[in-house]
Formats: sequence, C-alpha cells, structure tokens
Amino acid sequence: QVQLVESGGGLVQPGGSLRLSCAPSGRTLDNYGMGWFRQSPGKEREFVAGISWRGSSTSYADSVKGRFTISRDNAKNTVDLQMNNLKPEDTAVYLCAAETFPRRDIVSSDFGQYRYWGQGTQVTVSS
Repeated sequence: QVQLVESGGGLVQPGGSLRLSCAPSGRTLDNYGMGWFRQSPGKEREFVAGISWRGSSTSYADSVKGRFTISRDNAKNTVDLQMNNLKPEDTAVYLCAAETFPRRDIVSSDFGQYRYWGQGTQVTVSS
C-alpha cells in the first residue's frame, strides 16, 4: 500500500498560479500511475489530470488543458500539478490518487480505478 499526502493548496486570485505536490509516505511512486482529481460541495469527483508510470503519457480534462501541467519529479519522489491562469470554477478540494496499472503507459480518468488516495488540499480561487 501507499499513503499519499497532498500539499500546496491555498487561496489565490483569478489569473494566479499554484503548484500542488503529491508525495508518498514510506515508498517510491515509481510503479504507480497517478491522477489528480477535484471535488466541490454537491458535485461529483472530477478528473483533472493523469500521468503514466514513467511519465511518458499524460491526460487532461478539457476544462484545464493549456492551463494545468502534471509532471513527475523523480528526485523529490513527487507528482506535481502546476496550475496557471486559475479561475473561480477551479475552486475545489484537490486529491491525488495512485494505482499499479498493468501497463506502464496507462493513464486513467476513472476515479474508480484508483485504490490509493490522499486526503486532499483545498484550492480557492477568489478575488
């Protein structure tokens, strides 16, 4: 099992940027496909971005394409989400997820396919 901890959330004005990080507790993320999801009150959990085992494949929700970038930092053993040009509708709790997919190039946008989740970090975009 892997325990995940998110960090980097906060309050930012529209148009601003934040960088979220997801770090494991006690082990490496090398063999895990990773995803970032978000959830707002009264809404379903929504896929934001995903990255494959080795970082060769990525996927983004249409709502964040061109603004968000997911990446793996092997030196820090983290998976990061760089969020630029933030909008009020990006306000949510952001959660990272991990899974050992059978192929290293798999990126999944289905939250039901991930077994391991962090507790989330709040992102609020407001003036």
